[in-house]
Amino acid sequence: MLKVKLFTLYPDLFPGLLDVGIYKKAKENKKWSLEVINIRDYAFDSNRTVDDTPFGGGSGMLLKPDVVAAAIDKNVTSKDKIIYLSPKGKKLDQHTIKSLSKLKNINILCGHFEGVDQRLLETRNIEEYSIGDFILSGGESASFVFIDALIRLLPGVLGNESSTLEESFENNLLEYPQYTKPREWEGKKVPEVLFSGDHAKIKGWRLSQSEAITRRQRPDLWKKYIEKK
Repeated sequence: MLKVKLFTLYPDLFPGLLDVGIYKKAKENKKWSLEVINIRDYAFDSNRTVDDTPFGGGSGMLLKPDVVAAAIDKNVTSKDKIIYLSPKGKKLDQHTIKSLSKLKNINILCGHFEGVDQRLLETRNIEEYSIGDFILSGGESASFVFIDALIRLLPGVLGNESSTLEESFENNLLEYPQYTKPREWEGKKVPEVLFSGDHAKIKGWRLSQSEAITRRQRPDLWKKYIEKK
């Protein structure tokens, strides 16, 4: 069972959002659990102050290290992994998600404002990851993407376990095109090879499509695929 603890300034965002579909079913089947921790509950003043201006000047505010550390130290054991979703972190990819999904405990820190004091990241051994080269107003939406990617890889969550083996990023390839009924729609037909019944031929077609799409749209992945091939 994967136990997720989420440290946020906006705790009301999550319980309902993650209580539908596969998330709810996976919770009921005890595949994962979510505990949402309000960072403001660990502030030291009556105003529940969690941020302050950065030394050296600059725009925006930073999450205070003492407040966030108090929240972490109260709820996280020393061996548990803590992840901070940040634009300057290592890019999160499917390989990393697979590795993280095998853990029993994951703690996610949602940043806000201009980020968090660097000393917090260093003293609490927090790993920084980015979900892409763009900026969000806070870490909550990024954490939802992260949690979704983790949950669907837990054993028994998806109806068809083999479906994850042919998805994009497996073996550094993007997924091939998919089709369903009707056989012809708005003048476009489903490729005839998919009706051939020849599984080897279909597999070959899908591979060639994946290779072509990856080569065209993600030359970085294509390079890795060729090197590994």
